[in-house]
Amino acid sequence: MLRILVAALFACSLSVYAQQYDLVLRNGHVIDPKNSVDAVRDVAVRDGKIAAIEPSIPASAAKKAVDISGLYLTPGLVDIHEHVFIGLHHNAWGNGDLSVQADVMAIPNGVTTIADAGSSGWRDFAEFRHRIIDNSKTRIFAFLNIIGSGMVNADDVAEQNEHDMDVDALTKVIEQNRDIIIGIKTAHWEQPNFISVNKAIVAGNRNHLPVMVDFGWFNNKSYEEMISTLLRPGDISTHVFRMPAPLLTPDGKPAPYMLQARRRGVKFDVGHGGGSFNFALAEPMIKNGFFPDSISTDLHVGSATGVMLNMPNVMSKILALGVPLAEVIRESTTNPATEIGHPELGQIAVGSVADIAVLRVDHGHFGYADLAGGKVDGTERIVPEMTIRAGHVVFDLNARTAVPWREGHLKYATH
Repeated sequence: MLRILVAALFACSLSVYAQQYDLVLRNGHVIDPKNSVDAVRDVAVRDGKIAAIEPSIPASAAKKAVDISGLYLTPGLVDIHEHVFIGLHHNAWGNGDLSVQADVMAIPNGVTTIADAGSSGWRDFAEFRHRIIDNSKTRIFAFLNIIGSGMVNADDVAEQNEHDMDVDALTKVIEQNRDIIIGIKTAHWEQPNFISVNKAIVAGNRNHLPVMVDFGWFNNKSYEEMISTLLRPGDISTHVFRMPAPLLTPDGKPAPYMLQARRRGVKFDVGHGGGSFNFALAEPMIKNGFFPDSISTDLHVGSATGVMLNMPNVMSKILALGVPLAEVIRESTTNPATEIGHPELGQIAVGSVADIAVLRVDHGHFGYADLAGGKVDGTERIVPEMTIRAGHVVFDLNARTAVPWREGHLKYATH
């Protein structure tokens, strides 16, 4: 009897020892543009990091094994244009009721990393960090607004105040928060000059950071002039497909100045939003090979409840316009991670953080709308199935990691 007991305990210890991984995702089609992987692979996770990527990893090697046959496994999605500084200010993106709760909108949509695009300025960034950034499951970076008070009202009055553009004060906040602040943002400047862009670039040069520009409307100044003469390599022009930006030649080709800017290293971001995406620009630009560098949502209350919806929906629109799936994934992971200075993100590589999106691509007949009421028909739709953040399963649409409830060992939460 003693021998049997010892043998059983030894076998049990071997089984536990053999479980060298916390989680293994099996039979998923891995798309990792950074490392040129586009094939079915098993991916193992241990201690919050990618531990192995192999053609086959035994289920017995992990505490939890999940079969994701027929699904795509990609780096966690990276959305570099969101507004998540939720607060009490009425009709405001900065510390206001027009921002959204980051985890609610990111995690169920495969997004593991976001950059808030200028909701806060140097005056209120400390509150933003303390109350939102440091208490979210989603990894949150921030573009700091060149305006000290950030986006405190939706009518853009605050963002016209050039006297609140204090590069010294902004720099001090950046120096205290370099782990979070990844760039400078200027937006909605309506004056017939480039004061806000110039100030943001001064701040960017001083702090060695990129500038993201929301150009505003197009009636007072030249978008071509800004793109051609002001923006530096690595700077980002968001809302690239917003009318009436003069991106096209009379015969419907990408304007030469856009091609020249791209060659210089200027980046072009979707920033769909509630009023910044038009098929009349997006379709001919993409048809002629001018793909966006990064896909982003410009997520806020208005866009989330409109035709933008969420990150997978914006990705599906770009897919419907003819961008191949692997490129859509690149523009939603590797590229934006690099744009914000964190190339270590947006990849599936041994040793990298285990931020993973598991996506399903449905096939059928789907319709996608722009902000002018235009429609494009597509045959594919991207649907998030699972989200893994730093090795933890934080979203599981179809309960793939759960076990049948009738197994009596289950313990139920009471609240």
